[in-house]
Amino acid sequence: MSARSIRGMAAATLAGALAITTAACSNPGASGSGSGSTGESAVVGIAYEPESLSPLLGYGKDGNSKIFDGLLAFDGDMRLRPALAVALPQVSPDGLTYTYKLRKGVKFSDGEPFSARDVVFTYRTILDKKTNNASKSELDALKDVKAVGDDTVVFTLKYPYAAFAERTVLGIAPEHIAAEQDVNSGPFTTKPVGTGPYLLTGWSKGEKISFKANPGYWGGAPKVKKFTMAIIKDDDVRATRLRSGDLDGAILPPNLAKGFKGDRAKKIHEATTYDYRLVTLPTHNQVTGDTAIRRALDVAVDRETMVDKILEGAGKPAYGPVPTDSEWFTKGTERRHDLVAAKKILDDAGWKPGPDGVRVKDGVRATFPLWYLSGDKLRQDHALAYASDAKKAGIDIRTQAGTWEVIEPRMKHDAVLAGGGSPGDPDFDQYLLLKSSLGGDGFNNMAWYDNPAVDKALDEGRRTDDKAARKAAYDTIQRELVKNPGYTFLTHIDHLYVVNDSWDGLSTQVEPHDHGLASGPWWNVENWIPKGTKGTKGTEGDKGSEDTKGSEGSEGTKDAKK
Repeated sequence: MSARSIRGMAAATLAGALAITTAACSNPGASGSGSGSTGESAVVGIAYEPESLSPLLGYGKDGNSKIFDGLLAFDGDMRLRPALAVALPQVSPDGLTYTYKLRKGVKFSDGEPFSARDVVFTYRTILDKKTNNASKSELDALKDVKAVGDDTVVFTLKYPYAAFAERTVLGIAPEHIAAEQDVNSGPFTTKPVGTGPYLLTGWSKGEKISFKANPGYWGGAPKVKKFTMAIIKDDDVRATRLRSGDLDGAILPPNLAKGFKGDRAKKIHEATTYDYRLVTLPTHNQVTGDTAIRRALDVAVDRETMVDKILEGAGKPAYGPVPTDSEWFTKGTERRHDLVAAKKILDDAGWKPGPDGVRVKDGVRATFPLWYLSGDKLRQDHALAYASDAKKAGIDIRTQAGTWEVIEPRMKHDAVLAGGGSPGDPDFDQYLLLKSSLGGDGFNNMAWYDNPAVDKALDEGRRTDDKAARKAAYDTIQRELVKNPGYTFLTHIDHLYVVNDSWDGLSTQVEPHDHGLASGPWWNVENWIPKGTKGTKGTEGDKGSEDTKGSEGSEGTKDAKK
């Protein structure tokens, strides 16, 4: 999970504070509603936008940036494949050295050649203390990176890190441009130059991000020549604009997506995900910081009903960051809905019902606010259901809507209906979510969770490439979350997208929490073929590649499918 993914940003971070305004009155697809006639342009509606388009600050760090390429990329089955590298890395027997051979002849969109120097510059800049990339801890294992000539890069690690290859999907920035600017505020952050399949043509914050096909793309010029992402935070507004023809596609909650089932001109695409919804239980709040309150809420919540009623079956109960169908999930940590058990936990801990039914302990009432993001119907519905379940146990939760500008300053003491989740390696999500040292670090560890046993297991899981040892570490973490849940995990959500049936080649991947920008059927828009067009587009990046020591990073991506 990226540093800001927990709040639903598509990138870094997925790191920040957003200013998101509804685009209900704007019309970024003014010329796009007719895109289905030629298939050469597309306008899609998404809920969130990044605060930067620089990979040095976290944009596209999990892959699928339209502007940049990584050394590697994920294919449709979440397996690693070469991108700017010609093959998967060669990994030393001790797991401490990763060597990448680079693709020759690649150019940045300004015509300058790509080389190993750009790779070295990108990774060293991200790790620089002066760079405001809140996801830099994800590269904690990296000791050094160096260029060997123009076409070889060698990474040296401090310790074996099983998921390192998966970290090299992050976009590569051009040294000749980015090195001449302030990394945190220079023009490159909003007017980037990359090697990717699309070029940025405009970014109206809070309204739209526009791209055009890169005619010199090393993988072949995309057939969708213009691509626009309309920033529309309100679910209902996205659905209305999709129905009116203003959009060619959009992400929608289940109750709105089902309204398009009878529309023969559109298709509904479903993506399985690691995306969860949870409630943060801040340790600095005298109510939510009480372990008994946390444990009681963990069993008072009716997850199955949330899946059935809120998600309409498009998801599953969540008992932690790991989905129950993942091989990394610890069997036996499921928590069934048990209101009687919840009341007993509170009674035993001294939380007694008051005259109005709200429990009290040492003069403190069991009440606290729960914030959710304005315009996000799924979060609102989860928050209301959670508060209803809690009330039955004698805990009074006051739900409130707000923007992230309102919510962020309150996160240390107030609960938040948040989201997160990252496919692949279990380190990706759990470290940023649970590591005590990251409490208060932006949107990392929003609950300020502090559990020494979890901290130890997080380090053990990160610092070995022995799969059995790693499984034991993550089992420990999930069992600790039963004993002391710093968050109430509610549901894992399947993402639903409705798209005009104007193209062939659409598919979805196993998706992270960050949905709509880098994910969705447009994760591979560069490979879409307008219907009626002969032939299919193939890129070198889709072809087979040399396998390596397996660089367990590749193995880790397979885990995400299970």
